[in-house]
Amino acid sequence: MLKMIIAGLALLFVHSDNAAGNTTPEGKHLAQQVYDYYIGDNSLARMSMELVDRNGRSRMRNLISMTMDENDVRNNFIRFLEPPDIAGTGFLSIEQKEGSTEQFLYLPALNRTRRIVSAQRGRSFVNTDFTYEDMERRPVEDAEYQTVGREVIDGRDCWILEVRPLPHADSQYSLIKNWIPRDIALPVKAHYYDHHQKHIKTYVVQDLEEIQGIWTPVHVIMFGHTDKHKTVIITEEIEYNSQQVQESFFTTRFLENW
Repeated sequence: MLKMIIAGLALLFVHSDNAAGNTTPEGKHLAQQVYDYYIGDNSLARMSMELVDRNGRSRMRNLISMTMDENDVRNNFIRFLEPPDIAGTGFLSIEQKEGSTEQFLYLPALNRTRRIVSAQRGRSFVNTDFTYEDMERRPVEDAEYQTVGREVIDGRDCWILEVRPLPHADSQYSLIKNWIPRDIALPVKAHYYDHHQKHIKTYVVQDLEEIQGIWTPVHVIMFGHTDKHKTVIITEEIEYNSQQVQESFFTTRFLENW
């Protein structure tokens, strides 16, 4: 799940002279590195999710997340396991070669799968602070980019990359400001702005771990500033290049029958 958020949460080491030296990298080049990061051919993860409201009341969820990356196409599958009110709910995201993404949500109470249409991309993903748009990897050509400076975040020297979606992208955001470490093309912080230029959400990586040679965001938080709500996701276990992950898992048939 985390790997689909903010253009896939880049995990690729940056080895270019621009990234390693003092020369400011061109924005689109940096964005492409974020988009192209390596997460293994696939991954299998067990995660916990905590939803916290403005009064500090929390609800816990547990889920399984799988990804498959093949021929520059990335797919994501999520199944909620607990608690009973969401258990069995499933989500499937399938990238198309031309750059679009199909998304499906399975609701066990209705025993059916519904396709997420473009008009629903700005809606909350299963009552979290992430939207369906946040759950997909957008092509680099869908936005304009500018590297506007540097800032140290939790001891990491980061480039500040501004992303402005183009009109054809039909995004809910007018601007996404990312903080990307100079040595790892992985956003560790992001500010989201609506079309009134209001800062509506903040994404923060609380903990990074190197797992099987891949830097992995194992503790992330999305803060919703409008309703003072937050979503916390912790990766309890993850395996990259798992033999358990199969191509047949990323189908609506599997979504409805597993």
